[in-house]
Amino acid sequence: QVQLVESGGGLVQPGGSLRLSCAASRNIFSIYTMGWYRQAPGKQRELVASITSGGTTNYVDSVKGRFTISRDNAKNTMYLQMNGLKPDDTAVYYCNARLTITALWGQGTQVTVSS
Repeated sequence: QVQLVESGGGLVQPGGSLRLSCAASRNIFSIYTMGWYRQAPGKQRELVASITSGGTTNYVDSVKGRFTISRDNAKNTMYLQMNGLKPDDTAVYYCNARLTITALWGQGTQVTVSS
């Protein structure tokens, strides 16, 4: 079973930046679509950004131009660079790997944007 471990969350002021990392226990990027989801208190989990095995990226409208998803195949690690953070970005962020009906999840990392 592949393990996904997120890191990089924390408290940041509005307008600040964070970079989240998702380390996979083995190389799955060549076959899985990887993504970052987030869930704020009282809200449904939403897909923030994704990157396919072919490298195609997709973003939810609310983060376009501010967040960038990327991966380092040699390190089995995916990233989410978050710039221009807003209080509405406050949530637990989860790493996800998806292949047809198979979905793998990390444990989540808290991101809090507050002054």
